[in-house]
Amino acid sequence: MSFLTPSKSFTAVIEVTGTAESKRWCCVRIERLVICIQCPGSVGNWSEVAHYCKQTPELMLHARCCLNQNGTILGLDLQNCSLKHLGPNFPQAHTAVIIDLHANPLKDDLANTFHGFIQLQTLILPEDVNCPGGINAWNTVTFYPNNQTCEGQRNLCNSTGDTEICPENGSCVPDGPGLLQCVCADGFHGYKCMRQGSFSLLTFFGILGSTTLFISILLWGTQRRKAKAS
Repeated sequence: MSFLTPSKSFTAVIEVTGTAESKRWCCVRIERLVICIQCPGSVGNWSEVAHYCKQTPELMLHARCCLNQNGTILGLDLQNCSLKHLGPNFPQAHTAVIIDLHANPLKDDLANTFHGFIQLQTLILPEDVNCPGGINAWNTVTFYPNNQTCEGQRNLCNSTGDTEICPENGSCVPDGPGLLQCVCADGFHGYKCMRQGSFSLLTFFGILGSTTLFISILLWGTQRRKAKAS
């Protein structure tokens, strides 16, 4: 079995034979999905990720991932991979709806690991690892002898009850389990969204270019004087 280390990227071409429906997957080009091969092997038939993937004909299993027709990760199964840390490639799975991480000796605090995982609805973890965001970030947290399942990610923007969580010209948007962020309204930017008007790139690059030109001329003149003096 060949295995690429997580530090590398790869391009795979999947060729599918079978029904006309499955042939739509022929020659799908999948780039840089390193997280799918972070652990050797493939998704087991008994896995919750496999069950989710097989419910929809348009989805397919590839290595440790469940992908849609665009090659987007909707499911990730890294159970029993001896992982202590999820690694730098884990954010590639931010589009996942279901992730299985149980049976791993995870040492990381997962509180800030799931930034941007706004689609995640089912997360299966080792029994001694807390659901990211805590129990208030999920509709249901179920404990089993060998794992725990966090289900139904809550939108904390709707459940905090704090209408002033964001500044006047900003709005609250989810950013993953237990996470949220304030986004400035159109036409506002900067600290607490207090600056109005768009940020002028033309002005910025104009000032930058003028400064660079001035410094270049100054250095050129200095070098000429040194050359004449010598």
